[in-house]
Amino acid sequence: MLGPMRSGIRGAVRSLGHATLSQIESRLAPALENDLLQKPAKEAHSRERIYSLRRTFWCWIWQMLQSYTSCREVVRQVQALFGLHERAPIDEGTAAYCRARAKVPLPMLEKALSASHRKAQRLAPRGTLLRGRPLKVADGSSLRAADTPANRAAFPASKNQFAKPAFALVKVVILFALESGTVLARAVGSLLQGELRLLMSLASELVPDDVLIGDRLYGCYVLAAWLRERQVDLIARVAVRARRVDFRKTRHRLGPGDALFVWTRPGRRSPLLTPEQWKALPAEITVRLIRFRVEKRGSRTVEITLVTTLLDPALYPAAEIISAYARRWRLEMTIDDLKTTLGMEMLRGQTPAMLQREVLVFLIAHNFIRWIMVQAARRDGCDLARISFKGTMDAFRQWSSAMSQIRGSGKVKARRLTELWGRLLQTLAADAVPLRPGREEPRAVKKPRKYPPLNRPRRQYIGRPSRNERRRIANAKSKAKSTASP
Repeated sequence: MLGPMRSGIRGAVRSLGHATLSQIESRLAPALENDLLQKPAKEAHSRERIYSLRRTFWCWIWQMLQSYTSCREVVRQVQALFGLHERAPIDEGTAAYCRARAKVPLPMLEKALSASHRKAQRLAPRGTLLRGRPLKVADGSSLRAADTPANRAAFPASKNQFAKPAFALVKVVILFALESGTVLARAVGSLLQGELRLLMSLASELVPDDVLIGDRLYGCYVLAAWLRERQVDLIARVAVRARRVDFRKTRHRLGPGDALFVWTRPGRRSPLLTPEQWKALPAEITVRLIRFRVEKRGSRTVEITLVTTLLDPALYPAAEIISAYARRWRLEMTIDDLKTTLGMEMLRGQTPAMLQREVLVFLIAHNFIRWIMVQAARRDGCDLARISFKGTMDAFRQWSSAMSQIRGSGKVKARRLTELWGRLLQTLAADAVPLRPGREEPRAVKKPRKYPPLNRPRRQYIGRPSRNERRRIANAKSKAKSTASP
């Protein structure tokens, strides 16, 4: 059907760009490099199609910003835009769009993730903690993937699981930038791979003078020594069960609850390193331990011990180290934004290669929203942490729809778009999240389940008996019990 159009397709795609999916492309394109989405000279996406490389990418981003809506809705959106410009109708099926997504180059998505991070990082306010050094936060999580043979083989269940999970589980480690909250790198693996192993695969993203912040899993000798070789410092919580801390055995006391200790290399080689890398580690390293208490009214007093390789108390006061670690929890909630708000908790890719692309597009969409939040904070001088991620995503969807209604051309239209964009940023800054000190985010679900979980294939599932059948079974058991009693 599209064959006879030939050059007409170019005009259709070009006109489609002016009203693409409620101005999402025109508003978010400045967060990427100009030549990133150019049509390749050969192989995939080299021919002029409805779903070109640029069109497929922005359709995918639009899909993620709609809380991961269906592919059918994306196709209907493109159909509506083609109908608006009185072009030939396109196929109602989603196969063409899904095939185009599978052909998006993985290196191009990785470049888009890095570019979106850099653009937001340049606009973010420079941090004052720890002498303004770059602060990066690492954290891991697990995602559910489609239950297909390919996904099961690539992401097998771990040995400590008592039963087969209903879906294939994917482990992902994400590296954040503390100033802007954007994602700069990710590592994807199975449950058989440890979180530290996945983090070490991101070694190229950790450059000298960085400070890595992590939870209690990261507070170990192996990671501290490995980072020191790369001139990267560490701030993490000490796992009490893994290493007991006795402040009576310090090398040098720096203050109350602040002292230098010597950690020796364990006698048993860590499986994270090769024998050559293990021998290259120093026999002992000097670390700094900071112990403090968190007191909250109505709750028990919690004692926390941090380990860091920032040894100079004059350059790096203990209060700043504690403050940097406290901000780590806010970025841990960023994973909740990804999994709950954007819908990354359940991946739909049928193959491992598609899952890799899916995770990257989720992270790119997240960086786009953070880029808008940074602009709002920079414009009005408000605190970036008080701008709502969900509120920004909802507001951007509505305001981008309004921008598509602007008529005119040239400078008049550009001026109106700039004014409307400025009002959006002003609205985001004014709608600040209230200060809620001591607020807890329990890992629990309030909404009860109406039906039991589907933990087996549908063809093997046995439904719950009806109410009359349950009553009949209960009466039979009661009658049998009464007759059996003397």
